Amino acid sequence: MDAVTTLPDVVALTKALIAAESITPARGPVFEVLEAALVPLGFAVERFVVGEAPDGPVENLLAVRGAGGRHFAFAGHLDVVPPGEGWASDAFEPEERGGLLYGRGAVDMKGAIAAFVAAAARVPRNAGTISLIITGDEEGPAIYGTRALIERMAARGLKPDLCLVGEPTSVSRLGDTIKIGRRGSVNVWIEVPGRQGHVAYPQLADNPIPKLVAALAEIDAIVLDQGSDWFQPSNIEVTDITVGNPATNVIPAKATARLSIRFNDLQRGDDLAARIESIVKRHAPDATVVARVSGEAFLTEPGAFSALISEAIEAHQGIAPELSTTGGTSDARFLSKLCPTVEFGLPNGTMHKLDEAVAIDDLHRLVDIYADIARRALTTTAP
Repeated sequence: MDAVTTLPDVVALTKALIAAESITPARGPVFEVLEAALVPLGFAVERFVVGEAPDGPVENLLAVRGAGGRHFAFAGHLDVVPPGEGWASDAFEPEERGGLLYGRGAVDMKGAIAAFVAAAARVPRNAGTISLIITGDEEGPAIYGTRALIERMAARGLKPDLCLVGEPTSVSRLGDTIKIGRRGSVNVWIEVPGRQGHVAYPQLADNPIPKLVAALAEIDAIVLDQGSDWFQPSNIEVTDITVGNPATNVIPAKATARLSIRFNDLQRGDDLAARIESIVKRHAPDATVVARVSGEAFLTEPGAFSALISEAIEAHQGIAPELSTTGGTSDARFLSKLCPTVEFGLPNGTMHKLDEAVAIDDLHRLVDIYADIARRALTTTAP
């Protein structure tokens, strides 16, 4: 291995990243911290900002070390969700208590990014190509983040052979779960117009509520599927109904609703959106239906890459991880189009919660496992 004067301290780097407040969409100081840690390790770092308000601007970072040979990529995000009120200590002032490191992003996912940087320092520079694909827009709409990074990589002719996403996948113990896929997601906004009027003169008005309720009842009765080999059943949930009518004697002018659909690999986002629109239009021909497909379901079939990760985890933790597709969406939905993509990271019990915290021992163990995975990924010949 090449000599490195000072190996990165995973705890110190995690603290520095937490201290650089980076509520989504993130940019600026938190990327400066990461760049400063990567450059001494031989990484060429490119940072760029894209997008406009309200979903931007967003900063992204692409770091590459080496040329030729196998290309192993690590992907993640530096943006975090707002901390909320009620923390025992300042969410952006990292604090160690009882073997835990507290701070927003400790688990999701600044700790994993710090662990990978420390792991990369242990991999010989001539072993192959290592890259970090890091965005400031994963917790938000994810419009100007990983998708923009993929476009930048394509322009530079960079295509990983394998990609590990450092999302916090573990449940009860570090290494007990890795994600080989995720369900897709569609959000749908429905607006049914009516004609406002006095409730005593319904013939002079047009109440939109019964039409919306009838459409939602039909949608709620849909059974999309029974699940597939690696996925749970797809589901449609009504997440909001709004009329906004403060009066008791007025028929409202409109009624709106919002749906969230999480779907497996038996469905396609655009098909689901079209099905919803067809139902709504049948009950309310003048309705407006807007759908946004956040991502399609993806699956990295169990094989050489998931086996490689499982073997590294078992070597260090003594457990064989469960292969899972549960949970929400992640940026792996974009990266999976490039190459086999698997997610593995810290225990997720406190992510997005008050007093988010990571066990310091887990940070050190994750460095060992990530370094092992990287070395294996750069020497394997199978996808």
